[in-house]
Amino acid sequence: MALGKSRNSKRSSSSSSSSYGSTITMVVFLGLCVLAIWMLTSNSVTPPQNASDIATSTSTPEDESTTRSDVKKDSSAFEDNPGDLPDDAIKSDDHREESKDDKSKSQPEDQKLDSLPGDSKDPNVVNYAVDGVNEAQENSQDLQGKEKESSKAQEKQKENEKQISEESSFTENQLEAVESQKMGNEESDQGNQKVDESTNTNTQSQQSEHQRPNEDQQQQQSFESQENKNPSESQNQIPSGDQEQRLQQQQSEDESSQESKNDEGQIQEKQKEDTEKEEENHDVPQKQRTQQEFQDETNEVPKESHEVDENQESEQNKGETQEVQQQEENSSIQEAKEEKTESKSVDLNAGEAFPGGGNTGIPKESKESKKSWSTQAAQSENEKERRKDESNVIGSIYGYTWHLCNVTAGTDYIPCLDNEKALKKLRTTKHFEHRERHCPEEGPMCLVPPPEGYKTPIMWPKSRDKIWYHNVPHAKLAEVKGHQNWVKVTGEFLTFPGGGTQFIHGALHYIDFLQQSIPNIAWGKHTRVILDVGCGVASFGGYLFERDVLTMSFAPKDEHEAQVQFALERGIPAISAVMGSQRLPFPSRVFDLVHCARCRVPWHAEGGMLLLELNRVLRPGGYFVWSATPVYQKLKEDVEIWKEMSSLTNSMCWELVTIKKDKLNSISAAIYRKPSSNNCYDQRKQKRPPMCKNDDDPNAAWHVPLQSCMHRVPVDEAERGTQWPEAWPRRLQTPPYWLNSSQMGIYGKPAPQDFAADHEHWKQVVSKSYVTSLGITWSNVRNVMDMRAVYGGFAAALKDLRVWVLNVVNIDSPDTLPIIYERGLFGIYHDWCESFSTYPRTYDLLHADHLFSKLKKRCKLAPVMVEVDRIVRPGGKLIVRDESNTIGEVENLLKSLHWEVHLTFSKNQEGMLSAQKGNWRPDTYVEPS
Repeated sequence: MALGKSRNSKRSSSSSSSSYGSTITMVVFLGLCVLAIWMLTSNSVTPPQNASDIATSTSTPEDESTTRSDVKKDSSAFEDNPGDLPDDAIKSDDHREESKDDKSKSQPEDQKLDSLPGDSKDPNVVNYAVDGVNEAQENSQDLQGKEKESSKAQEKQKENEKQISEESSFTENQLEAVESQKMGNEESDQGNQKVDESTNTNTQSQQSEHQRPNEDQQQQQSFESQENKNPSESQNQIPSGDQEQRLQQQQSEDESSQESKNDEGQIQEKQKEDTEKEEENHDVPQKQRTQQEFQDETNEVPKESHEVDENQESEQNKGETQEVQQQEENSSIQEAKEEKTESKSVDLNAGEAFPGGGNTGIPKESKESKKSWSTQAAQSENEKERRKDESNVIGSIYGYTWHLCNVTAGTDYIPCLDNEKALKKLRTTKHFEHRERHCPEEGPMCLVPPPEGYKTPIMWPKSRDKIWYHNVPHAKLAEVKGHQNWVKVTGEFLTFPGGGTQFIHGALHYIDFLQQSIPNIAWGKHTRVILDVGCGVASFGGYLFERDVLTMSFAPKDEHEAQVQFALERGIPAISAVMGSQRLPFPSRVFDLVHCARCRVPWHAEGGMLLLELNRVLRPGGYFVWSATPVYQKLKEDVEIWKEMSSLTNSMCWELVTIKKDKLNSISAAIYRKPSSNNCYDQRKQKRPPMCKNDDDPNAAWHVPLQSCMHRVPVDEAERGTQWPEAWPRRLQTPPYWLNSSQMGIYGKPAPQDFAADHEHWKQVVSKSYVTSLGITWSNVRNVMDMRAVYGGFAAALKDLRVWVLNVVNIDSPDTLPIIYERGLFGIYHDWCESFSTYPRTYDLLHADHLFSKLKKRCKLAPVMVEVDRIVRPGGKLIVRDESNTIGEVENLLKSLHWEVHLTFSKNQEGMLSAQKGNWRPDTYVEPS
């Protein structure tokens, strides 16, 4: 295209042509001029549009034939070539109109305005309406007589030409005119140069302006629709003399719309702030209630207090506000669901917090403290290696198909005692190896069914005297021991008259008989924690509750079927164990008294190995009560046993305190006392049984074979066993005298302070959370287990309730079980990667404080949860406090087992869960292997 030519030269050229041309040439020339003028005039009437108007404008029918050009000097510049334009730009106008209509229906007005060409990030996109506006303005100036451009303007025109060379577009009529006449081409070039300048100016103005109101858009759309109906008519209706007036009027409208846009922009910003504040204000009351319920666990609740402006001035703002309000409602509903899940029926406690939380008073266990505490695993030299490869438990076990265990033991299945494969491999049963634990390599993944007709257990204290027959449907023991008042079948009940082989007329009389025999026993004061060997149905321990005595009863799973299960169903603590080839799972020197009433244990055999095991667990100065036929009968066998027993106890330096006869029951009891010093040991002429080696740890008790030797009595005043514990109940809250302040406690404080802090911590947790706020009816709770006890603080806090708590110290945890016994509580060592030695459906509540997160480092979590399901009664509870991710895994497993999860709460990576076991059992059995 010829650029930069002046109008004077064009007019001279026209005059020369007219002077030398014929009349026909003049007519043709004048016709072309009229055509060119008409073309320019038709372009100039296009009304000016701003950015907001462009967004809703539609193309005229003439635009359908419009082509894209690169505006170059050669002829190829006029060919259709989309170049780098986006897909939208090269679509036909019909398609564009359809897409705009669709978008206007589905998108808010603010989203439409965001897509304006003036705001576009692509500088190559040019709207045809903008070109028309600019051409109209330049042609209007041309008609008013502006003939020259300054040199500076010409340079700017060249720059603008270069910038817009790929963007300019011409109508098909203009292209035909340019091709038919050079003068028309030059006229068009001159107009386009001016268009370039005005286009650049208008584009910058569009980018700096705010969005136009909807009223202007509707007005412009109405105007454009009239144009589209008859564009030629619209053009001819506006004479050239009115063009300037029209442009001035449009500029005035633009200025007024600018002010309106600024005002609406401020209104929209105000409404956006107000809606955000309304959302926060909506959430504050619920969060404040949650903060009240968990005030020591949740110290920060974000608050905002803005008000919502209810006056909205446009339909667009109303739509935006409604959308925001809908989002607020959805968000509030979601938060309400989460808070309901977290706090379902509880006021979780004004005074407690999670371990490691800001207000607990108990930090997490100190890694340094572990250096000063030995573990049961480390103490037991011959402990069987149970470590398993760490495995990641899947986030949810939903979809897992559970089956019933297909085992001979049926409803009484104890995996570590009913392992038939392991029992078949035993070489001997001489030392009752077949009654000991033989756990499968991997925990069972099957569920134990309840017996047919199972009912909710009878509550304590009525359960001491009777239980439902169908809950423990075994009548053999009633047939064999009914005459001794062990147990009787009475209709749908099994009743327990309170008798035993040595106390047919009742346990209470027998208990008083022993007290009278040795006044120093002082039930419930001096004597608090005792061990009952071969307990039968545990009536002895059941009635000792009336004397404030805690009894650890045990018996093997033998021909006296379900005797321990009877005890647990009655609400009396008991475990399945045997005096066999291994040490009992208790620390040394912890029981105040050991009792055996015709327990059928050959104490005198093999150098007194079994009696020496009792010597290990009996506290120095403690009593051994032996009520058996060799004490009072004169049969040859009994006489021989008595002689051997007397020789053995003398060699062990046990003092025979007394032999007393119970006339009512026609039995006698021999009561022995363990020495409290080493003087007797040193003065023995016969060194049988021998003293144990110095490196033999008496506290090692997990899978440690028995030895026929005795451990020396502690003599250091700071050593455990040199003093008798304080009288009950003072001993419960008094730190043991042998806890050294120089020793770091489990939580990092000096040991005595650690003990006291733990005691206060669990008092608050139990009183302000567990007892009052978890929805647990504690009158229906009797048998409780703390699956990971430390100092026994949880059990101590339940002292005033009619429950008993079996404290379990894991073999890989610091060995704090002696402290628990010193407090007048009891417990046992165990590895939760194995099954527990108890019958199914025997505990009302299990408590697990940071057990599972530690346990899953050694074994899979799923079999552990199956074991939890096995030992908890239908309707029983589980309370878990652990890391948040572990809480989630436990929750998923419990739900797959059809437990009802009542509460989950999580804060600062610490969580809590409360759940209840239901009655669900699968219908299919595991296929036999």
